[in-house]
Amino acid sequence: MAVLSSEAHDDLDLTGCDREPIHVPGSIQPHGILLVADAETLRVVAGAGELERDLALDWLGRDLSDLLGQDICVLIGNTPAGPGGTLLAEPLKVENRSYDVALHRTGKLLIAELEHSAEAPRTAGALLAWLDAIASNFERSGDLLALCARAAAAFRSLTGYDRVMVYRFVDDEAGRVIAEDRDPALGTFMHHHFPATDIPKQARALYVRNRARVIPDIHYTPAPLRPAGFEQLDLSDAALRSVSPIHLQYLRNMGVEASASISIVKDGMLWGLIACHHHAPKQIPRDVRAAATALAGGLARQIRAKEEAETYRERLRLRAAEDAVIPRTARDQPLHQAVRAVSADLQAMFGGDGLALVQDGEVSLYGTCPPADLVAELAAWSRAHRPGRPFASHHLSSVYPAAKSCAAEASGLLSIPLADEGATLLWFRAEQVEEVEWAGNPHKAVGHDPGAVLTPRTSFESWTQTVRGRSQRWSLEEVEAARRIRRVFHEAHRNRQIVLLNNELQRTLADRDALIAQKDILMKEVDHRVQNSLQLVAAFLSIQAREAGPGAVSDHLAEAQSRLAAVALVHKRLYQGEEIATIDLSRYLEELLGDMKKTLGADWSRRMRVDLAPVLVPTDRAVNIGLIGTELVINATKYAYGGEAGPLDITLEQHRDQLRFVVADQGRGKSGDGQGFGSRMLNAMVTSLSGSIQYDDNHPGLCAALVAPIEEPIR
Repeated sequence: MAVLSSEAHDDLDLTGCDREPIHVPGSIQPHGILLVADAETLRVVAGAGELERDLALDWLGRDLSDLLGQDICVLIGNTPAGPGGTLLAEPLKVENRSYDVALHRTGKLLIAELEHSAEAPRTAGALLAWLDAIASNFERSGDLLALCARAAAAFRSLTGYDRVMVYRFVDDEAGRVIAEDRDPALGTFMHHHFPATDIPKQARALYVRNRARVIPDIHYTPAPLRPAGFEQLDLSDAALRSVSPIHLQYLRNMGVEASASISIVKDGMLWGLIACHHHAPKQIPRDVRAAATALAGGLARQIRAKEEAETYRERLRLRAAEDAVIPRTARDQPLHQAVRAVSADLQAMFGGDGLALVQDGEVSLYGTCPPADLVAELAAWSRAHRPGRPFASHHLSSVYPAAKSCAAEASGLLSIPLADEGATLLWFRAEQVEEVEWAGNPHKAVGHDPGAVLTPRTSFESWTQTVRGRSQRWSLEEVEAARRIRRVFHEAHRNRQIVLLNNELQRTLADRDALIAQKDILMKEVDHRVQNSLQLVAAFLSIQAREAGPGAVSDHLAEAQSRLAAVALVHKRLYQGEEIATIDLSRYLEELLGDMKKTLGADWSRRMRVDLAPVLVPTDRAVNIGLIGTELVINATKYAYGGEAGPLDITLEQHRDQLRFVVADQGRGKSGDGQGFGSRMLNAMVTSLSGSIQYDDNHPGLCAALVAPIEEPIR
């Protein structure tokens, strides 16, 4: 077993695999037949596989319905097939052979795939009963690892492979085997890591789209598409799609003869894979693959439930710890005495090995901390780096190289500025030297010659890497709890100020309270006037729109009115909210969409389906997200159905440290050149969020998805 320190090499760039066009291999695996037909005429224009031997000598140019012995027009007419969607036709019998038939569209072409049917397929009732029993077994799992262990056993029972692994992607996009069920004669890959380059980016995208991939025999000879001219045909949704030669060599190097991969997709993102290996050629029929895909969907839902339950437990723990700290900070005492009184509780609350307070050049240390002068430098740097906001890093030396000298006691840092006191509170986490076990040396096969032929790793022998300079990660819940602790000390500071004023300025206290009350009244009056002014402008725009009558002018005025409503709601929430630094994005968007429903009318209100997950975001980012959401909804109501009301699905999801806001319609699809004022404003706001907007065909309609970090990335 080889051992390497993470500091002994530089990160190497292996992106050649990312450029391989694996969705257009120009060929299929030979265990099936593929037919390509014009979607309008259903005339067969190309094919692959043993067509003459197994189907018909004169297949080219024939009608697809005639070849498959069924009315394909009725099938594809009743059920739309979009990207990632496949329709099952009636089985085809040719002499004493039976084929499962699957159809999907790619552009203006229709692809039919024929695979040998199972010799003794399970009945639908038996399969559903088995899936129901497995789902109940999943629900009884105590935690995520127990759930995945049961999943590995269930998938092996279903597919019959020698080895089944549950492979989870981690934050650096590498993968880790967190559960395994295998033939006892085989060695284990349990807890092994696989580098991100083992599964390139375009392969991950295909795993989200095509969720079950099977290679019955890695030694196959590809069957090319014929006649010539179809080499660039997109086979993303084809189960028979030929596999990258690099991946086939990768499997040979592992000693694998057949494999299957079933995607675990959670909230539209690739969470992990069910990786199946067999040491002899093995085919699993389409009905088993369909059951495996359904089982993976149930597994993803249980994973989501387990993760949400863990998040909820963490929030409860932090709230309970916070409740224990609050009373002890409310006493009449200076800040450094208050921190000293609760230092042990604050360390335990955040799992810190050390705690420090920096105030007016004085440094107070509790537990295991770096030297005082370095702590003072870190406090000044973090305040400048993230002014007014918490800073968190589990790899401090990567953003503050001077901290490398104290990595043993401070590889992780969580800091919050206490604006009232001009102080900074810092938590430190000690270095966790981690032995990461890899399935082979992930760096050994990487060359530096740009002209060399790219080849996969050849060794999967257990190889250990020592990772240094990192601590346990700070969770999003802990960072949010730090914000609340900041508010606790803010409240304590206010209380101390009141006590000091009461002791020293008894006669001026009443005047001070009167001034504060007057200021509050003034702020309410200002808020009231701003709201009145915004309502007046909105009413004026509404009158102008009615007078202008139907047309472009009226549409522009309606857009302006919706944007104005978004600004008014932001102003209202900022004034009324108890916490102005962060905001519940789902609640804000729900109120914003409620106002838009009233403006758009009852028809649109009935057709909108809203599913918003609670996501806490900084208020300044919520403002831009609200305006982007308004713009996307306005665009959908304007262009999707020609001005008429239609179905509109609006969702908000969180995945790790990113959010995903989706507006999907079933209308005409994308139109326009995106050069208008609204589009330019939209692009500017998306850029300010360090995010991106992707427009996908919804078949029918358009799906617009905003993906952005929940917090502004550290630069």
